[in-house]
Amino acid sequence: MGAARRDEALKRSDSKRRETPIAQARTWSGEIPIHSFYTAGVAGQIFFTALKERGVLLGSRCRACEQVYFPMRQFCERCFAELSEQIEVGPQGTLTSFTFCHIDRDGKRLDPPLVLALAQLERATTVCLHYLIGITEPSQVEIGSRVELVIKPKAKRAGSILDIEGFRLP
Repeated sequence: MGAARRDEALKRSDSKRRETPIAQARTWSGEIPIHSFYTAGVAGQIFFTALKERGVLLGSRCRACEQVYFPMRQFCERCFAELSEQIEVGPQGTLTSFTFCHIDRDGKRLDPPLVLALAQLERATTVCLHYLIGITEPSQVEIGSRVELVIKPKAKRAGSILDIEGFRLP
């Protein structure tokens, strides 16, 4: 689809968009009895070990298509090449998007709202989603702002993505 046709289709869909109040959303009650274990895989283990032990943010570089993934991955999502080159990224980056979440997944109001940010860290070509710390109003932030990932002190790290507290404006 050409850019003009795509833009016109988006305009039409935006003009027809209706928002359903969360209380009126259709839901089905029930439970799914699932027990599982999550493994971070080889690349994830390297990433989480570096984060926990050294406070280092590692990405994976694809030599075939020049993508730098953060967090690390084992295979390129674009060309399926194996990713064996590690590269330190961030912790500074650029905010590409953000959102204020006023309602949690159970339909309960959040006060204050949860603020999430999508940012591209220096030396990475992909983006990362995490909390945006210290922001309470949309007027305090704008797309294109510089951000920095905040890593917990070493004594509080557990080897998980939550060892990263989130993004903050410098």
